[in-house]
Amino acid sequence: MTQRYILLDGGMGRELERMGAPFKQPEWSALALMEAPDSVYQAHINFIESGAEVITTNAYAVIPYHIGEERFNSDGRALIKLSAQLARKAANTCEPPIKVAGCIPPLFGSYMPERFSAADAKALLLPFIEEQEQYVDFWLIETISSIEEAVLIHTLLDENTDKPIWMAFTITAKEESDGDKNPLATLRSHEPIKDAVQALIVQTNPPEAILYNCCQPEEVELALKTTNELLKAADMAHIKTGAYSNAFTKVKKRRLPSNQGVNALRKEMTPRIYLSFAKKWRKQGASIIGGCCGIGPEHIQALKKGLK
Repeated sequence: MTQRYILLDGGMGRELERMGAPFKQPEWSALALMEAPDSVYQAHINFIESGAEVITTNAYAVIPYHIGEERFNSDGRALIKLSAQLARKAANTCEPPIKVAGCIPPLFGSYMPERFSAADAKALLLPFIEEQEQYVDFWLIETISSIEEAVLIHTLLDENTDKPIWMAFTITAKEESDGDKNPLATLRSHEPIKDAVQALIVQTNPPEAILYNCCQPEEVELALKTTNELLKAADMAHIKTGAYSNAFTKVKKRRLPSNQGVNALRKEMTPRIYLSFAKKWRKQGASIIGGCCGIGPEHIQALKKGLK
């Protein structure tokens, strides 16, 4: 019998852009929190009306890398709290309320494992826990690029909260591998996914879900296959798996830093095409599916109608 799946929301930043809300770099989706919080609430509603069963707080860009050290120190906690309040308010429009995932972003910027600082991580992480905890149902650690980052953030969360934890890795596309022949799915750090999964399942309290996000949908199928085979072999198949990829165009070299410029989106990534990828993920055992950057309410609606 096929396991029922959980439908996540899509990409907040590009939905805000589509709506005409304040949206630019380096603040990304945090700018709307600062200047037009009602638009963040409406974006949540748009995804809920498309069928999302989980919405994620818009805290992703509330980090010094996007809003600056000074702004983070003065307003970071208030913005993180506001993101959680807006998500909870939107979730409560449903009866019963849908779930709210508390976003734990890559604390030093997306896709750049070399920027991760274990010494500085706790000070950045605690505001996300303390300001969101009363509003969220569980934690979603997003766009994680290395094993070191994953294990440390998971450990800090586990030590400071009792809520369930989901972990989402971002993986390297073949076009970004500088020509290296690598048949195995790897993190942005080029560490094999099998090593990342192994590092998580030996934790005292492993995450309840291991996901793949903000990556090319073409890369997800192998990642899920690898992950589910490892979980089954380790007698850990109760850990859920899934994906929510993006619609960024393919590139051969690393993009601009993730707080500069706005990446182009793939015009061919229609709701129908995205659904076709999601169906492949389901066949590999995915039970949690949604979308990231460039995956809008129309894509989530297609998943709602087309997935079983």
